[in-house]
Amino acid sequence: MLFAGLLTALAQPAQAAPSDDKTLSPYFFIEGEPSVDRLPLAKTDVEVDVAGVIADVKVTQTYKNEGSRPIHAEYVFPGSTRAAVHGMRMKIGERVIVAKIKEREAASKEFAQAKEDGKSASLLEQDRPNVFRMSVANILPGDVIEVELRYTELLRPAEGTYAFVYPTVVGPRYASARHSAANPEDDWVRSPYLHAGRKPTYAFDMKVTLLTGIDLQALSCKSHEVTAQWTGKRRVTVALDESERQGGNRDFVLQYRLAGGAVQSGLMLFEGEDESFFLLMAEPPKRVETEDLPGREYVFIIDVSGSMYGFPLDTAKRLMRELIGHLRPIDTFNMILFSGGSTRFAPRSLPATDQNIERAIAVLEGKQGGGGTELLSGLRMAMNMEHEPGTSRSFIVITDGYIAGEAEAFQYVRSHLGKANVFSFGIGTSVNRYLVEGLAKAGFGEPFVVTDAANAAASAERFRDYVSAPVLTDIEVDFDGFRAYDIVPTSVPDVLAERPVLVFGKFAGEPAGTIVLRGVGGKGPMTQRFDVARVGSADQNRALSHLWARQRIADLSDFGAALGVESAQEEVTALGLRYSLLTKYTSFIAVDETPRNDFGPGEEVKQPLPLPQGVSDYAVGGVTQGSEPHLIVLLALLAAGAFLLWTSRRTSLGYGR
Repeated sequence: MLFAGLLTALAQPAQAAPSDDKTLSPYFFIEGEPSVDRLPLAKTDVEVDVAGVIADVKVTQTYKNEGSRPIHAEYVFPGSTRAAVHGMRMKIGERVIVAKIKEREAASKEFAQAKEDGKSASLLEQDRPNVFRMSVANILPGDVIEVELRYTELLRPAEGTYAFVYPTVVGPRYASARHSAANPEDDWVRSPYLHAGRKPTYAFDMKVTLLTGIDLQALSCKSHEVTAQWTGKRRVTVALDESERQGGNRDFVLQYRLAGGAVQSGLMLFEGEDESFFLLMAEPPKRVETEDLPGREYVFIIDVSGSMYGFPLDTAKRLMRELIGHLRPIDTFNMILFSGGSTRFAPRSLPATDQNIERAIAVLEGKQGGGGTELLSGLRMAMNMEHEPGTSRSFIVITDGYIAGEAEAFQYVRSHLGKANVFSFGIGTSVNRYLVEGLAKAGFGEPFVVTDAANAAASAERFRDYVSAPVLTDIEVDFDGFRAYDIVPTSVPDVLAERPVLVFGKFAGEPAGTIVLRGVGGKGPMTQRFDVARVGSADQNRALSHLWARQRIADLSDFGAALGVESAQEEVTALGLRYSLLTKYTSFIAVDETPRNDFGPGEEVKQPLPLPQGVSDYAVGGVTQGSEPHLIVLLALLAAGAFLLWTSRRTSLGYGR
């Protein structure tokens, strides 16, 4: 019986108490008393209008209280890394309360006071550029409260393909003790999760309307089943199929291409009452393949933590076989595996011979996934490796991104720019794109997202193209007679993918003069000129103010120290208040001034989140640092079994009576 129990237990995922290296940990949802509704989120509706290259998004969250006691709900949810959240309102019955933007601390205090006074209120906060927290106070028994938020984002094509991505769930994050102690505000990491395989407890609906200036050539959605209703060749409405009403456990990804692989580029202007804005989208030249490339060094930094157990790590292994299997003998490579700590495949990088490649693959194949996610440990080990002078070096990070210390990683990469450029591969159906995109941005590389093993080969091929033949380098932007200022970015990095060069800014006076873009492409020097006077200011470009401010805030938040800004927090706060944007330091608050709660104190309820599709229970804490899950369970159960056998034997021999 004992060993049958051991075998049964071994078949179950490990769920021990959080280890010492996790002071902030996700946990599994447990049903409570029936009088308290612990599943307050009933539905999320998303409506998207894409006109040209700008997406306007409305998200409506519906909260219900089907219990007999008042509740205060908290829901942690993801957003696009490019989202400029500029508005919120709350609807209770027929009453609509428009939210105000305030400094985060002031908004939090106002919300707490409203909660205490029995008033219904909603508070929207940003914990990461792609992680938001909605709090709704005093949801009374029988209440239905709708909270609507609006954001805009710019769609930037790559290799002629546009993609609208709507993240649906925040994957469980790992926060080390050192990071948690320094960042107590990261308590959002301590969120309840449903077990692997359980569908979301709330409904999910999505509708996207595309309106393009050029005929649509192709449209696809590989993440979800959808229906498409066409109106001509330039307008289509895409809706989620009825079978996907519980599809909120993976990112919604809609891709499309314009006729002939064209991209919408050029200059956009908006003249406001106080400020005027512009956006330059310059199409780069086509890639020119180069045959005679010198040898390069590739260092693969691979996440083998608990959240990578199963499907994500299997996908990462498939990707690595594609990446490493196509290296040339003149290339060198190494491999660093990180979880709670880091291990290196070889003391120094080795030639990419068949024998060395097979050895590396064998080491990786032996990993199952377990422990924390100490990305910085892996990055430091890579940065400290010996480097052959004169050899170009690339770091390739492969991870699901489920860590809490993103900004720390960005700063570290940016402060070591001279050592290597950084490419990042996000693995899974609900990747932390903030980390994946931020690492590549900090390291002047490119991000990739691999949602399943079938995409591994195509992603590896794109990576090889990017490394072997940059599209445009040594980029400079000049303004001749055009009074531009507050330019973002301050310097334009090399373009590795075939995607437009983006330059945001403000301008003074009348739109006149010329913008000149210079760079070096595969066929030599290139110059593009844009006649500002020929471009009219359009009211539909009003979103440029939000997009400019969002880009400036992103640079300040991620790389404020490197940009030389002494008080990035002050500037981010000022930008959030001026342009009515959700930031780390500014929040939206809506309060119904009529006290409603006569039922007594409400119960604090955290909406449980589904695990992203393909992510196992090992992602939700409880795995000792740096250890394989099955080994931990085996050792613990064998120890328990030995103790029980010893106790049984003592009893049978008459001891302890």
